[in-house]
Amino acid sequence: MIHWFPGHMHKATKELKKIMPKIDIAIEVVDARAPEASANPTLQEVAEGKPIIKILSKTDFADPSITKSWLQFYHGKALALDIIKDKKSAQKIIQLCKKSLPNRGTVLKPIRAIIFGVPNVGKSTLINTLAKRKIAKTGNEPAVTKQQQKIEIEKHFYLSDTPGIMFPSPKDEAAGFKLGVIGSIRDTAMDYPSTAYYLIEYLNTYYPGVLQKRYQVSFDESTQEDVETMFLQIGDHIGQQNIHHIAEKIIQDCRHGRLGRVSLETPDNYYTPEAEETNQGLQI
Repeated sequence: MIHWFPGHMHKATKELKKIMPKIDIAIEVVDARAPEASANPTLQEVAEGKPIIKILSKTDFADPSITKSWLQFYHGKALALDIIKDKKSAQKIIQLCKKSLPNRGTVLKPIRAIIFGVPNVGKSTLINTLAKRKIAKTGNEPAVTKQQQKIEIEKHFYLSDTPGIMFPSPKDEAAGFKLGVIGSIRDTAMDYPSTAYYLIEYLNTYYPGVLQKRYQVSFDESTQEDVETMFLQIGDHIGQQNIHHIAEKIIQDCRHGRLGRVSLETPDNYYTPEAEETNQGLQI
């Protein structure tokens, strides 16, 4: 199991509990490839029953049919956006916030939103797009944002940014592996070989053929049941014998879309009664 909860994240969570009484609505950014694994259960606790909008980011890397299934699963309480390619799509968030708070948005009652997101889900990119200027620092490694800041998005609409807040430990081992694949956990806190083994097994089950196509390898029926053999064959193809380097290559290829548009969970293979209870708790 991966455990990663830096001190600044623990402090940020405590600070959030203090400022939430002054917030009207919460925006949570999750990775469209793993929207539940990258969701933060702490948000449900600190939001105190206030409206929550869920934003599925990095949709250009996710399986479009699975993303559609997730939007149906969230019953209209989520938006799937490709902010980098379609900057105007960010305005849908502002419109949804206003729709959710019809009695706010005036000089006396401005809309006070807060934005959440575990590390590296595209939160800073979204903030810069909403603000129409570079406000938040972006980067490809987790936990770039370290301090809270308040941003004026438009007249009578304010957005409080938060550091990328990771929960004390992933919800389960599979969630930890998914977070490792999408880049939400620092390299020093994740087990690359175990994560790569998990990824190979998942892809072989739900996206058969993508590994063979990417690495030009052939797996017979017996090999496909042996993850280690598949792993080593990929290493032979890329001319690498170092276990860590093989794992890193496979994970990076998936992380950056070189294996194609794949999603790491679906409503069907993720579903638990606890997940449904959380889903029902989302409000718009």
